[in-house]
Amino acid sequence: MDVLMQRIDRQDAATLERLLRDKGISANDSWRMAIAPHDDYAYVGYLYPLVLANIKAGTVIVFGVAHKARQLDIEDQLIFDSFTHWRGPYGDIAIAPLRERIMSSLPEGSYQVSDEMHGIEHSVEAKLPFLQYYDRAVQFVPILVPSMSYARMTELAVPLAQAIAAIMIDGRLEWGQDIALLASTDAVHYGDEGWGGRDFAFYGADAEGYEKALQHEQEIMGDCFDGDLQPDKIERFTRYTLADHDHREYKWTWCGRYSVPFGLLVAWHLQQLRRARPLTGTILGYATSVDHARVKVDDLDGMGVTAPATLHHWVGYASVGFL
Repeated sequence: MDVLMQRIDRQDAATLERLLRDKGISANDSWRMAIAPHDDYAYVGYLYPLVLANIKAGTVIVFGVAHKARQLDIEDQLIFDSFTHWRGPYGDIAIAPLRERIMSSLPEGSYQVSDEMHGIEHSVEAKLPFLQYYDRAVQFVPILVPSMSYARMTELAVPLAQAIAAIMIDGRLEWGQDIALLASTDAVHYGDEGWGGRDFAFYGADAEGYEKALQHEQEIMGDCFDGDLQPDKIERFTRYTLADHDHREYKWTWCGRYSVPFGLLVAWHLQQLRRARPLTGTILGYATSVDHARVKVDDLDGMGVTAPATLHHWVGYASVGFL
């Protein structure tokens, strides 16, 4: 991890500094809510520290994607684990004790515990080395969000926000300093090759199609994440990404089409419950697996890439912070 961060710094320090300066973000800013990628480190590179360096809280509630939930016949429920800790590059990373209190506060039927689902999922795991790099004592609560309608997201977000608010009040915890929320996603999965026989080249798999896809990505982020966070913006994101006829299907292939809106709904309701200042979103950066130089990782133990990066198969990455 130390070597990876050194390489990101050597390759992209100027880009990181410029993006943060242009967005008016300082090292002292602490996200209350954030959105970050989870793809291969070689491809995502600087987009990880761009957002995760400003997660300052000692406890992070991470809303992850449940990529294989359909295979396990799981939907409409939040998915917790029962592990005491997960492995990290600098030692074990503890599950925060507030997990059990959260679960005990949720309505019956709103969640299940599945170590199997967490064990085969990478969307939370990818964040942990970066969180631990910045804070060796960080703790977290992983919550996977499988397919569900926007109405079901709202139904589950309210009691979860209420549980978090009660924990914050009892423990005198500060949002952004003691506890933070983090949604995991990769942006569009695009192309006509390598997607299990499915064609996700909505605008074509050439340079023109790539540019049109990027324009659509910017439209989504600008409409949904930029500025004051409001429920209509969150619902708008689901209209961009979930098929009109069936919320289980893609309209636009963001793998975080459930984790992102759900996490944002929890954040918005928590802001209302705590009578905190409104959440303001800053789109820190966006990149794709084909638009910048890879970070060299193939000489590091167990690291590499898991998919090709061409105009026929590429992934987008968005880093967004909410103060």
